Amino acid sequence: MSPKPLPEVVVRPATAADAPACGQICYDAFSTINQAHGFPCDFPSPEVAAGLLSRMFSNPGFYCVVAETGGRIAGSNCLDERSIVAGIGPITVDPSVQNRRIGRILMHAVMDRARQRGAPGIRLVQAAFHNRSLSLYEGLGFDVREPLSCMQGRTRQRDVSGCTVRPAQAADLEACNALSLQVHGFHRGGELAQSIQQGTAIVVERDGRITGYATALAFFGHATAETNPDLQAMIASVDSFGGPGILVPSRNNALFRWCLANGLRVVQPMTLMSGGLYSEPAGAWLPSILF
Repeated sequence: MSPKPLPEVVVRPATAADAPACGQICYDAFSTINQAHGFPCDFPSPEVAAGLLSRMFSNPGFYCVVAETGGRIAGSNCLDERSIVAGIGPITVDPSVQNRRIGRILMHAVMDRARQRGAPGIRLVQAAFHNRSLSLYEGLGFDVREPLSCMQGRTRQRDVSGCTVRPAQAADLEACNALSLQVHGFHRGGELAQSIQQGTAIVVERDGRITGYATALAFFGHATAETNPDLQAMIASVDSFGGPGILVPSRNNALFRWCLANGLRVVQPMTLMSGGLYSEPAGAWLPSILF
C-alpha cells in the first residue's frame, strides 16, 4: 500500500526559533538509522543537536533551510559558506516522513544556493552504512572521493619529536591559509578565524615554522598539515576528540595504522563526497563532518 501523499513541501530560511524542533528531528533521524546498523548516535541528546543547529542557524556564514509540510517542520539542511568551497550538512528528515523526497528537496535548495553564489565546488560527508543517502547523493551528481574512519580515544603517544603544538593566534592566520592553499588549493580562513576567536584552534610548529593547524580536533573541526608527523603531533596533544571523533582518511594507511597502534578505535565508517571542483590533497589532512 502506497503511503498517503504529503501536503505541499515548502522550503524556507531557518531561524533560531526553529532549532528545538529541528534538533529533535536531527536526533531522531540519526539515532534511528545509526541504531538500525549498530552504531551510536552522532548526538547524545536532542538538546545537543538543537544547540548545534541554533548556532548554525544564527551564523551568517551558513545558509540554513527548513522544510515544512502540513504546517509543521519536517527537516532541515545547512550550507557552510565560510570558504570558496561549500560544505553541506547536517541534513535530516523526520523519520515519520522519510523516503518521500523531502531530503532531495532540501538538497536541491542548498545546491541551488551554492550555484547562485558561484561556488566552484560543494562537499559533504555521509555515513557509509546509510545506503539511501549514498544513493541520493550519487544521483544528485556527487562523486565518492575518500573513505573515512571516524575515530575516538586518547593516544598513548603524547607528543612527536621535533613538533610543538600550541593554541592558534590571529597572527597565525596567514601562514595557515598558505598551508591550506598548498595542500588543498583553497583556504578556509573564515572558519579558522572563528575557531581562533573561540579558542579551539591549534597549530603545530616544526623547525621554527607552522607546519599544520586544526580548527578543532573534533567531528566539526578540520585539520591540515604538511606531513603525517605534524598531524600526529596535533592528534597526540589532546585528551579526547569533540563529538563522535575525528575523521581519518582511511587511504592514509600510515596515519590510520598509527592511530590504531596508539589505541584509537573506529566508531563508524564515513565517506567524503564532492560535486564540482576537487583536487587530491597534497599533504596530511582531516576533514570535518561538513567537509
